[in-house]
Amino acid sequence: MRRDFHDWRCEPLDARGARFGRPGAALVFEVRERTQSELLMHLVLTEFIVRAPARHPAPARLDVRHTGAWRRTGLRYAARRGAPPPEALLAELREDPALRAALMPLDFKRLRIERQAAGWTATLEHMAGSEVVNRMPAFRRYIAFAPAQRDALLAALARLQAILARH
Repeated sequence: MRRDFHDWRCEPLDARGARFGRPGAALVFEVRERTQSELLMHLVLTEFIVRAPARHPAPARLDVRHTGAWRRTGLRYAARRGAPPPEALLAELREDPALRAALMPLDFKRLRIERQAAGWTATLEHMAGSEVVNRMPAFRRYIAFAPAQRDALLAALARLQAILARH
């Protein structure tokens, strides 16, 4: 991960995470590893997290996914029961052209936006930055970021952080 983000300052947080930032840049994000076990192998998935203060402490949760069976045709924003996001936030997320331009080509598995008493958290699980570890046959493979995916990820995180800070 440090090679993929070589021009960013990396501060280890614990055994599974680090914080990335640049002097003078508004964007600061965390990277966390999450392990998923499969038969005779496991995946080390990477989650990118941005945080922003919240104006209201009421819980809210929103999941974002690509639409389209074979080709990406758009983005679907699904609110979770019992914790709907503010309509103004939902409208801004849907209508922001820079966010849409960054998310459409991005190879992400899931994007979860949550508001709790501590503030907003957007967690994006990207396909790159992950690792596949197999026992039979024994191999280990890191999925590196393509430059276009890295740029789209950074743009999406920056837009999410800016939008959430306004709500």
